[in-house]
Amino acid sequence: MNAILTATMRSTRAELLRMRRWPAVWVTLGAWAALALMFGYVFGYLAYKTGDNSFSNEGESMSSVLRDLMPISVPDVLLQGMPMFGGALMMVLGAIVAGSGYGWGTWKTVFTQGPSRSAAVAGSLVATTVYVVGTVLFTLVLYAGVSLAIAVSEGQHVVWPSAGSVLESVLAGVLVLEMWALAGFALGTLARGPALSVGLGLVWALVVENLLRGVGSLLGAVEALTHVLPGTAAGSLVGSLIGVDAGGGTPGVVDAISGTQAAWTVLAYVVALPLLSIALVRRRDVA
Repeated sequence: MNAILTATMRSTRAELLRMRRWPAVWVTLGAWAALALMFGYVFGYLAYKTGDNSFSNEGESMSSVLRDLMPISVPDVLLQGMPMFGGALMMVLGAIVAGSGYGWGTWKTVFTQGPSRSAAVAGSLVATTVYVVGTVLFTLVLYAGVSLAIAVSEGQHVVWPSAGSVLESVLAGVLVLEMWALAGFALGTLARGPALSVGLGLVWALVVENLLRGVGSLLGAVEALTHVLPGTAAGSLVGSLIGVDAGGGTPGVVDAISGTQAAWTVLAYVVALPLLSIALVRRRDVA
């Protein structure tokens, strides 16, 4: 047991070093930061300053738009883009982390000369989780700083959200992004390459689930299927915390199932997907 734990820790350190020096990882995370900032604050602030809310905050009063930009609303803003945009980019991250090892031949070397396959894959999964948690915390700090700057510039009284609401949003955000990152990792392992797994993941997250939810409104059997899909679970979990309308029409935020059911479904994926990745690696040839 100690040998497996030691091997996993060494694999984790190696993966963290690889990811830290890999431009593709930082480009992916940078894309999320840019999207999060634009949809979280830039568009809303432009709508407030120009008095035109026809795009990002349709139907809201200017006072409501301004309130969404204040520090008190940081927990809600933190979550609203994660079910779709954040999830899609975390899926890309997981797919390239797992798939690139096959394209470069790294996994073959590790599996034949390094620690056990389970320890190697577990280390890679832990390293991916570290980046997911770091992404959520960085986004929280970014949003807090931007909302504070807007509040000060607009002469508004600064009211911070409660620690409980912040912790709830952070935990939900980590669960949602972790699920998508693990799904990407499983796809990268299944496809043995980053390109196909990234393509399949993006098509699923951005297109297929939305189409199924649309069809589900007409067919009961399809609707029942959508209730166990990862996108529906992630969107319903976020929707239960911030309210569907509070998402400002953000794609992916839904109320298809209850928050409790959504949380358990997301957690089930978080547990099952790493086991699937490890099982695939252990049972297949390294060639």
